Amino acid sequence: MKSFSESYKEAGVDVTAGYKAVELMKQHVARTMTAGVLGGIGGFGGAFELDLTGITKPVLVSGTDGVGTKIKLAFLMDKHDTVGIDCVAMCVNDVICCGAKPLFFLDYIACGKNIPEKIASIVSGVAEGCVRAGCALVGGETAEHPGLMPEEEYDLAGFTVGIADRDKMLKPDTQKAGDVMIAIASSGVHSNGFSLVRKVFTVNEQNLARHNADLGAALGTVLLTPTRIYVKPILALLDAVNVKSISHITGGGFYENIPRSLPKGLSAKIERSAVRVLPIFDVIKETGKIPERDMFNTFNMGVGMTVVVDKNDVDKAIETLTAAGETAYVLGELTESEEGVIIC
Repeated sequence: MKSFSESYKEAGVDVTAGYKAVELMKQHVARTMTAGVLGGIGGFGGAFELDLTGITKPVLVSGTDGVGTKIKLAFLMDKHDTVGIDCVAMCVNDVICCGAKPLFFLDYIACGKNIPEKIASIVSGVAEGCVRAGCALVGGETAEHPGLMPEEEYDLAGFTVGIADRDKMLKPDTQKAGDVMIAIASSGVHSNGFSLVRKVFTVNEQNLARHNADLGAALGTVLLTPTRIYVKPILALLDAVNVKSISHITGGGFYENIPRSLPKGLSAKIERSAVRVLPIFDVIKETGKIPERDMFNTFNMGVGMTVVVDKNDVDKAIETLTAAGETAYVLGELTESEEGVIIC
């Protein structure tokens, strides 16, 4: 007998909408399948067979995150096929900082009302993110929560597991004064700081649709640009040179994230003029009259990730990242200090 409950539907939960959403998303999930996936979506768990070829001491590295209040822009613009990329990016970019290759991903969507086409659009973005990261979307959950949130709204979170060889994992303690920090450019605001962004621009449909001459595009289009996924370029870099540490520049900006990858007694000395600030950050700063210190303590400012290498490996590192399609440049160097980050 086909599953259906008229009573549950009257309470606001339509289970048949969930079945339709699963059918619509299958084509997107199929794009992410990798060799380790066992079975497909729809079961009680996602199974993945580990290939440990060449790995002597396997270590699993996990990460979880969401999209934050950036998702409000998706509601206002009625565009739902990119926030899934953000969700994947926020997770896989974290685990790659440990030198781990993401294996698989799971998502969780809570919605006020399950509109199958909208759910499938969200998952299409998740699938695209997984393709960019080279990991499989092995499962997820869509939960209809009438009364908990408005019907047109939803929230999105995700979870990834990666693998690394313990002997090849990054060793931040090997960093020393004189090592060089390289910046890898971001695609925009990524998925952090949007509570401040929304306050600065008094975000609504009209403001988001309005063309901004300084940006060369509509404000909403620039703000909704998905977070860049750095997995494949970083994996190529790890094969090319000895990377000592990696920082994913997310909420808290430079001042919170960079020190997380530095050992006690070392700081990153960064020339302010070296930072290639994207136009969107200048617009945010000027519109909101935000002090520069707050900007660097909230946003990525055009730097989505930093890596530290020996000064003799700088040219090879930048060459490798450029060949992988990234914009990379010298951001600064490590110096003996307890300040964490010095921008001068």
